[in-house]
Amino acid sequence: MASRVHQPLESDEFDFILARADGPVLAYFCGTWPKAVQACKEMDVLVGEAAGDYEGRLTVVRADMTRCPGPTKRFGVTGAPAFVLIRNGEAVAEAGAMDRAGLKDFLDSHL
Repeated sequence: MASRVHQPLESDEFDFILARADGPVLAYFCGTWPKAVQACKEMDVLVGEAAGDYEGRLTVVRADMTRCPGPTKRFGVTGAPAFVLIRNGEAVAEAGAMDRAGLKDFLDSHL
């Protein structure tokens, strides 16, 4: 995954990244159970590409639902992979797994 994607190790680090972001944040939530791991591996490449494509316009955070339970609960994430677009600390859009075109459309329509 691209180095442009922040990978917080705990809820406090997630909140720190969110507070320091200059604009919208794409929070990408992943899980550690077998089905989620495979689905998230497939999404990792797309998320890395999006981080590069939208650099300067978007902060991207990949959060493990187990390690970041606070944000997972706060944004109502119940499955993985899940995407939450956050602006000023509030969720403005949510989505599940999608392909490259779907992720681009999701971001373009909400940025």
